[in-house]
Amino acid sequence: MTAVETQLVLVTPPIAAPEAFLPALEAALAGGPVAAVIARLATPDDRASVNVVKTLARLVQAKGCALMVEGAIDTVARGGADGLHLIFDEARVTEAIERLAPDRMVGVAGLKSRDDAMSAGEKGCDYVMFGEPMVSRHAEKNGVLPPFAAVVERVGWWAEVFQIPVVGFSPDIAGAGALAQVNADFVALGDAVWAHPDGPTKAVAAALAALRQGQAT
Repeated sequence: MTAVETQLVLVTPPIAAPEAFLPALEAALAGGPVAAVIARLATPDDRASVNVVKTLARLVQAKGCALMVEGAIDTVARGGADGLHLIFDEARVTEAIERLAPDRMVGVAGLKSRDDAMSAGEKGCDYVMFGEPMVSRHAEKNGVLPPFAAVVERVGWWAEVFQIPVVGFSPDIAGAGALAQVNADFVALGDAVWAHPDGPTKAVAAALAALRQGQAT
């Protein structure tokens, strides 16, 4: 299998007031090429979320990045985002693709099994993501990361078998290289960038270096 050029994706913390987050986001995008930003909205179904997305889109798209929104389907088009990032649910995936494709992308995360991932792929999603923090009706499980070794294995399996792009979520910058090594199309980072002791710009630069190193091994 020919190795892909693994690209970087940034996952924001939940955003309520975009103006407060824009300096960190702008700093991160100054660290090097980023393929996409997945914006998590603090109030995804609120009317104000459209304005949040519009504000983010102006910055993100001006930098040549795609803006994916984890929120309501209507918010994507009304806010001018490039697509919807959603937690797997068969009915919602079907609805999102019917309403947004082909003009906007639909990416699917929260995949608890290989069957879930294949189902999302068969429905026509634009990418699948493995390894993101869990979202559960059980509050104590929310935000818990799956074992990283299992994420690397799942990403490698998907990249080997399927043509639909795969995103691997890494809990830290060092893990980005491991995901690049198994031919992830994209590596996503969240708090590893926003909480980096040297700031988001250096975090992104370090992540891109890790991707290059991973692909070279």
